[in-house]
Amino acid sequence: MSVELGRPLEEFVESLVASGRFTSRREVLREGVRLIQEREARASAVNLFLAEAHEDADAAQSRPMDDVFVDLLTELASLREPKNEG
Repeated sequence: MSVELGRPLEEFVESLVASGRFTSRREVLREGVRLIQEREARASAVNLFLAEAHEDADAAQSRPMDDVFVDLLTELASLREPKNEG
């Protein structure tokens, strides 16, 4: 795959490699795509949670707001925890 990033992004990628933070441009791009995958997975989980909550509300299966916020904060916290991939 050949990627055209544009000058500002190319310079940023090169600076990351030059600093020793990454060993190659390929490594920088892989890390970027991995981060996007994680962000998209979190967004999907939140959207699913909200859709389920909306369905519950439509079915008059509502709960006190404080309980909902506790569940939402717990779910968001679990999404922030790093996953050990081995």
